[in-house]
Amino acid sequence: MSAGPSSPRPSTFADGLRLAVGTLSVLPVRSPGVVDRRAAGVAMTAAPLVGALLGAIGAAVLAAALWAGVSPLPASVLAVGSLALLTRGLHLDGLADLADGLGSGRPADRALEIMKRSDIGPFGVATLVLTLLLQVAALEEAASAGLGPVSLVTACAAGRLALTWACLPSVPPARPDGLGATVAGTVRLGAALAVTAPLLAGVTALAYGVARRGPYAVPWGWFAPAVLAGLLAAWALRRRAVRRLGGVTGDVLGALVEVAATAALLVCAAVAG
Repeated sequence: MSAGPSSPRPSTFADGLRLAVGTLSVLPVRSPGVVDRRAAGVAMTAAPLVGALLGAIGAAVLAAALWAGVSPLPASVLAVGSLALLTRGLHLDGLADLADGLGSGRPADRALEIMKRSDIGPFGVATLVLTLLLQVAALEEAASAGLGPVSLVTACAAGRLALTWACLPSVPPARPDGLGATVAGTVRLGAALAVTAPLLAGVTALAYGVARRGPYAVPWGWFAPAVLAGLLAAWALRRRAVRRLGGVTGDVLGALVEVAATAALLVCAAVAG
């Protein structure tokens, strides 16, 4: 429900939290009473928390499969597949659509039309396959070193943190309507910094805890840089999308999630190896 001139009240913080969970996952949550730009700002600021929760669920799937005797490769496939189910494939769909739009080489208006189509073109298919292969391979490498669960939580949080930074006032929407227009410019720089700092500390503390309790030599100091690597990859893609399309859309935001998560996983796999 949207807030308008006759809306009985502005949105609350709880509305924003429910919007974050309901938009970014299939987890059951009561619908927000009011959806306005304030609620959108809260949702995008809280997105990394939802990402960490999804990562924890995926990590549980991975850990359960490994405990049951499944080898790291199929266990990683199960974990990555569970995340796709938990998000309705929303971010993967955005990644494929953006790949088709940018890969078309058409002007911005035509590229945006291509991205709105329900079918997936060759650029989208190739990008999806490559991304999923990278995610599974990186997670398998990390899982083989005993770092699978913490790497997955780190990557999922990094992916959603990219949403927070993509919704700063300096990033315009590409269309006057749609999800991109609703959330674009709703997050203040101070809020983005305020959620980033504890996230970096949190993944570092989580990795340190694994290092102290587990039998593996965990390079716990590398997990915060993995998050930053994810943000850098998302920034590069966002910059390209804004230049080509004039701003961000829901598809662009979804693509940023997958790119940031993949980059973070690759760093985790590199240090694990």
